Amino acid sequence: MSGITALLTHPLNAVTFFPLVGVLILLFLPREQVKAIRWVAFLTSLVTLGLSLWVLVLFDPANPNLQLVYDSPWFTVAGLQVRYIMGVDGLSILLLLLTTGLTALALLSTWSAIQERVKEFMIFFLLLEVGMVGVFLALDLFLFYIFWEFTLVPMYFLIGMWGGPRRMYAAIKFFLYTMAGSILMLLAIVWLGLQYGTVAYPDILAAGPIKGAAQFWLFLAFAAAFAIKVPMWPLHSWLPDAHVEAPTAGSVILAGVLLKMGTYGFLRFNIALFPDAARYYAPYIAALAVIGILYGAMVSFPQRDVKKLVAYSSVSHLGFVMLGLFALTAQGIEGAILQMINHGISTGALFLIVGVIYERRHTRDLDAFGGLWKVMPLYATFALITALSSMGLPGLNGFVGEFNILLGALGSKVLGSYLYAGFAVLGVIFAAVYTLTMYQKVFLGPLDKEENKHLPDLTKREILVLVPLLVFMFWIGLYPKPFFQLMEPAVQNLLSMVMK
Repeated sequence: MSGITALLTHPLNAVTFFPLVGVLILLFLPREQVKAIRWVAFLTSLVTLGLSLWVLVLFDPANPNLQLVYDSPWFTVAGLQVRYIMGVDGLSILLLLLTTGLTALALLSTWSAIQERVKEFMIFFLLLEVGMVGVFLALDLFLFYIFWEFTLVPMYFLIGMWGGPRRMYAAIKFFLYTMAGSILMLLAIVWLGLQYGTVAYPDILAAGPIKGAAQFWLFLAFAAAFAIKVPMWPLHSWLPDAHVEAPTAGSVILAGVLLKMGTYGFLRFNIALFPDAARYYAPYIAALAVIGILYGAMVSFPQRDVKKLVAYSSVSHLGFVMLGLFALTAQGIEGAILQMINHGISTGALFLIVGVIYERRHTRDLDAFGGLWKVMPLYATFALITALSSMGLPGLNGFVGEFNILLGALGSKVLGSYLYAGFAVLGVIFAAVYTLTMYQKVFLGPLDKEENKHLPDLTKREILVLVPLLVFMFWIGLYPKPFFQLMEPAVQNLLSMVMK
C-alpha cells in the first residue's frame, strides 16, 4: 500500500497523470452538460499547472543532475529489464511548465470555438496532456517511446474530428509521418536493450558512449523520429496541412508543445547518448537547419491563408532551435532551449489570434481583411506585440533566444564556420518581411469591406487567454536571467560529457 501511495503522490507522477482524473469525471458527465464539461476540463488543466509549479518549487536550479527521480521496476522480457523512471532537470523543467501552461490556455480558448462533441474533445485534449508531460519526464527509453506514441492518438482525433474540410487527409498524414520515424527509433531502443540489458537512460549514460559504427547508426535512427517531429527540412510537409486543418486549440498545442518533443529528443538522447556521432553530424544538421530557416521564411511570404503562413514560419523558427542545439556550445544550447519556450509562447499566441478573427469572419484569407485596427484596436495591439515577438524584436522574448543561438553558432568549434550564423541572420530579416506584410494587410490600410466594419473587439475571456502569453513575452525579453539559471547547470553538465 505504501508503494502505491508513493507512486500516486510523487510530484512527477501527479503532474503526469492528474489529467486522467479529469478524464474519469468527464466520462460520467452527460454530454448535454456542456458548461460543466468545459469547467471540469479547464479546472483539471489548472490543477495540473499548479502541480507543475509545485515541481518547480521543489526543483534545485543549482543541481545539474536529474532530480525528483522516481524509479521502480516495471517488467522484464527476454532478459531486458524495463523500469518506470521519471525525472526532471534543467533540460526539461521549462518544457514541463510550457506544456501545462499552454494546455490550460488552449482549453480556455475553446469556450466558443468548439460547439460539437465537446465532451469527446475535452477528453482527447486531457489525454494529449498526459502524453506530452510524460515525454518530457520519462527516463526509461521504452517508457519514453510509449508516451511518444501515445500522443499520436488524441492528436489524430483532434485534427480528424474537429478540423477543417481536409481534416482526415491532414490527420492521416500527420499520423503516418510520425509513425514511420518512430519505428526506426523503436528498433534502436531494442538494440540498446539487448546491448545493455536495460533501456534506462541513466544507466546507458553511466555506461559511457557506445563504441564503433553502432553509435552513428543509432544516432540516425533516433534522429529520423525526432527530425520528422521538429519538423526539419525536408521532412516538414505534414506540418502545414496539420496546422491549417486543426482546430485553433490543436494548432496551439501542436506548435507550442508537440514540435518541441522533437527538439527535446535531440537534446536529451541524440546529443547525450551519442556524443561522437553528434559532433560528427553537427555540421550536416546545422546545414539542414539553416536551409529550413531560409526555406520556411521564404515560403511563408506568399501564403494567403494566415494560418498556413504561421505554420511555415514554425519551420523557420525551429531551424534556429536545431542550429543552436548542434552548435554544441553553452550559448547555443541555452538559446535553443529558451527559443523552444519562446516559440511556444509567440506562435501559440499567433494561432490564438488567428482563431479570434476566424470565429468572427470564418475566413483566414489575407485579402478578406484590412483596416481592422479601426474597429478592433485592442485586438490589433495584442496582435502587433505578438508579431514583433515572433520576428525577434529586441525587448521581447524572441530576440533573446535567437541572439544566443547566433552567438553560439559563431563560437562553435564543431561547425567551424561563420557561414551558418551568417545565413541564419537572413532568416531574421525575412521574418520581419513576412510578419510585417501580414500585419499590414490585416490591420492597416482602408476599412473598405462591409463585413469588417462591425466586428467586436476582444472579449474578457479572450483577453484572459492572451495576457499571460504577453506577460512572458516581455518578461523573457527584458529579464531572461531566471530562465537561464534553471537550465545553465544542466547544459554545462551535458557539454562536459559531449565535448570531451
